[in-house]
Amino acid sequence: MNGIRSKAQLPRLYGLDFARFLAFAGMVFVNFHVVTGSGTGSALAQGFLGALEGKAAATFVVLAGIGLGFGAARAKPADFRATIFKRALFLLAIGLINALIFPADILHYYAIYFIFGMVLISFSTKILIVIGLLLPFVFVGLTDVFDYDAGWNWVTFDYTGFWTAEGFVRNLMYNGWHPVVPWLSFLVFGMLISRMDLYASRTQNRLVFGGAITLGIAYALSFLFTPFLVGEEVMLASVSPIPPFPLYMVAGVGAAALVIGGCLKLFRREPNMFGMPFIITGKQALTLYIAHIILGMGSLEFLGFLGGQSAEFSIFASSLFILFALVYAVIWARFFKTGPIEGLMRRIAG
Repeated sequence: MNGIRSKAQLPRLYGLDFARFLAFAGMVFVNFHVVTGSGTGSALAQGFLGALEGKAAATFVVLAGIGLGFGAARAKPADFRATIFKRALFLLAIGLINALIFPADILHYYAIYFIFGMVLISFSTKILIVIGLLLPFVFVGLTDVFDYDAGWNWVTFDYTGFWTAEGFVRNLMYNGWHPVVPWLSFLVFGMLISRMDLYASRTQNRLVFGGAITLGIAYALSFLFTPFLVGEEVMLASVSPIPPFPLYMVAGVGAAALVIGGCLKLFRREPNMFGMPFIITGKQALTLYIAHIILGMGSLEFLGFLGGQSAEFSIFASSLFILFALVYAVIWARFFKTGPIEGLMRRIAG
């Protein structure tokens, strides 16, 4: 396959598993804050949660792109497409069920990312770069044609018409929590990373320093341009994930590259007894993503902690759940090779 090097005989990149753990943990912090927060708390606590907003989910998608690239390198094209298509249907099904509980579900978006990724994976590196760079600006153009606020109640974050054909497509492709345009760029970036020699220290350094510089440029440009914009134009210089304008996409790519490169450098060798629990937990990110909604948010609702809580409380509750996830994952791994949802997906979709 053009531009893809076989990695079937190479050792596992434990740094990617640790990056999945960090992305999962970041999404727990962000999502628990969404359902428990009241906008109160110290500047430090709010700053910590704000820094994670949109970055953890972006890293999750970039990692999915890397996995997609590795999968394509190991399998015959026809087998790869069949497997990805079945996995996309699986994610779509559980994602829509999950959306009944948590409207900001990302899994049903993943399903569509995978469908596009199944086609794009055979494209040349140059074409993928063009697509990745173009999508954020396509989104800007769409905001001039379609009403980004359609369906949204920005006070309650409810989305009217999600379960209608028109509303679902609009939410999925344009103005949902993680719309295909422009979020597919993150998957494309991950596929591009999968074509690099991730075992090489030079590549890891480029990801770390390139990511840090890219992230810094995004925030610097936002800081410089914001004072000169008025009204709704201010959003064009925003690094907030809603709406996902280009500077947010640049920040998300930078953060993902920085985290992934740093994790690869940190785990150049097989992890020791202190690092292995994080690796094991990262391998079960899909199961734990669902668990943090059903069990984590379910417990918060049962205890009456949804809404009205400080940023410090959100961090405390998130930390407790992440600790639970670590303990669970280690115990589960003693008896099973994969997490329950990961195992179910492999059984159904290959």
